[in-house]
Amino acid sequence: QVQLVESGGGLVQPGGSLRLSCVASRSAARIEAMGWYRQAPGKQRELVATISRDGYTNYADSVKGRFTISTDNTESTEYLQMNNLKPEDTAVYYCNAYTRLGTFWGQGTQVTVSS
Repeated sequence: QVQLVESGGGLVQPGGSLRLSCVASRSAARIEAMGWYRQAPGKQRELVATISRDGYTNYADSVKGRFTISTDNTESTEYLQMNNLKPEDTAVYYCNAYTRLGTFWGQGTQVTVSS
């Protein structure tokens, strides 16, 4: 019921920055929270950051101080500002949205951090 479209992934050198965006379609179900997850080859999908309707944010320890999650005023779009990127940040990044009808996922965008 919620369609998520991601953009902003790409190739960046260590120490560089990227900004990911995720646009949620208008839905009858209220979005309670949005978040970003990532999955590296051979590893399980892990939480990167989440933001709730009341503005509460949560970050994985590995990205604290480097990544920032935010939403627009209507909370229909979320962003992930990624600074000081490291090679270990290389992964497919997935946007998601939490509603009372379920959790919805985007198709993912590749982020590669390499020299």
